[in-house]
Amino acid sequence: MPLVADTWILDLDNTLYPPTTGLADQMNARIRAYLADLFQADEPETRRLQAALVAEHGTTLRGLMNTRGIDPHDYLAWEHTIDYSVLRPDPALIAALDALPGRKLLFTNGSAYHAEQALPRLGLEGMFDGVFDIVAGELIPKPYPESYQRFMTAFAVDPERAVFCDDLAVNLDVPEQLGMSTVWVSGTPVAGPAPYEVLGPRRWRTWDLAGFLAHLSVAMRPRA
Repeated sequence: MPLVADTWILDLDNTLYPPTTGLADQMNARIRAYLADLFQADEPETRRLQAALVAEHGTTLRGLMNTRGIDPHDYLAWEHTIDYSVLRPDPALIAALDALPGRKLLFTNGSAYHAEQALPRLGLEGMFDGVFDIVAGELIPKPYPESYQRFMTAFAVDPERAVFCDDLAVNLDVPEQLGMSTVWVSGTPVAGPAPYEVLGPRRWRTWDLAGFLAHLSVAMRPRA
């Protein structure tokens, strides 16, 4: 697994913690409550609206800004009602991230507030050299190319020396086109001893991010 990298880019939600925490479910419930109030819609209709907005605009927020002209800060206020206590540190992931050579950057479609609440509870406070949130992206989310370009400019990222980890495969398309290595963090294991499968040159899928990153760290060490 030959790889030269000095920049590690990681998504937050369902990447640095598993979906089993229920945090994403909380966020979706808050979003649907916002939609229910805005559209005076019932639960099935809010689910349909959310799915349609995400499919067409990338995020519910961008969809509502484009179609209804909502105040994004009013929308993001629901993040302040989330119970972040469901998050727990993962010692294996902390150790694996700490062992990676170079800098670690967080790239999230959430807000800086969301990251500030989540990272300490994951034991990752101070682990990242920078955080790029939806506001830094001028409210344009992944997977839109403009968001990645702003991110790369903000942190002077050399794509050929960068590894991008995300739980959504669609968010990895642009990084791959830019020349980054990519890791799709997906929860479905494949039989075998390794915690990953190879999808192509410099492309992997893993169901154990900590195990995969630890494997990469060992593979990248200079041989005597």
